[in-house]
Amino acid sequence: MRIKKSDLVLITKGKDRGKQGTVQQTIKSKRRVVVEGVGMVKRHMKAQGMRGAEIIEKEMSVSIENVRLICIHCQAATRVQVKVLGDGGRARVCKKCQEVIE
Repeated sequence: MRIKKSDLVLITKGKDRGKQGTVQQTIKSKRRVVVEGVGMVKRHMKAQGMRGAEIIEKEMSVSIENVRLICIHCQAATRVQVKVLGDGGRARVCKKCQEVIE
């Protein structure tokens, strides 16, 4: 996956289209990400021990196809390309401005 934890992303589809947030977690096996403040749902939690029953709000995962990385150089929502460097390493590159993202 070309999007990593703590990247700033833009939601492109769904009820939260247009919102921005940072990636809190990536789920590689399901190709999904959890974005801060996006995809909020309410969960009804059952009472356990001394804690009473409560309703909590939490973020649900979003498909990786529905988010775009926001480039730190050109401030645009863009796709990400992986290029092989001269020393054999790999780097993420912005498709719009061709700058290395890290």
